[in-house]
Amino acid sequence: MPSNVEIKAKVSDATQFAEKAGRLSQSEGTIIRQHDTFFNCSQGRLKLRDFMDGSGQLIFYERPDSDGPKLSRYSISPTSDPPSLRAVLADALGVKGEVRKERRLFLVGQTRIHLDAVEGLGHYMELEVVMRPDQSVEEGQQVAQGLMEQLGVSEDSLVTGAYMDLLLQGRTPQ
Repeated sequence: MPSNVEIKAKVSDATQFAEKAGRLSQSEGTIIRQHDTFFNCSQGRLKLRDFMDGSGQLIFYERPDSDGPKLSRYSISPTSDPPSLRAVLADALGVKGEVRKERRLFLVGQTRIHLDAVEGLGHYMELEVVMRPDQSVEEGQQVAQGLMEQLGVSEDSLVTGAYMDLLLQGRTPQ
């Protein structure tokens, strides 16, 4: 199962963060609209990501709910009919909730930097260090820590869990 080391943090100044990420990636980033539907499941998280263009992905993932860099293991299956798949999964498993966001994706080395505008939550960033088979978790954590420093992400801005968890907890933008 593929894996990555992830961190998530609240962003207080999205423009400033985008400028830093743009300098590191030497790009303006790519805008991606996403509508994620989370389904009830007995372990990990199962979500259907609809890219709002007729394509999507069914994603299962497991990761600890802790702040700071953490290992996430995942499986992804593409779909060309997200609405139909959503209906089947909703009938079979029940819907836990939905997350709508506009993501700005920057690529730096083996890391995907996301600047997310999450409906109902505000601005967040995610780092996903895509692990190579020969890399240790510690190496992935070092890459994430280095990028956190370069991007000015402070330890006190780190969050645990998924956007779905934050929405379910009733958090509002700060």
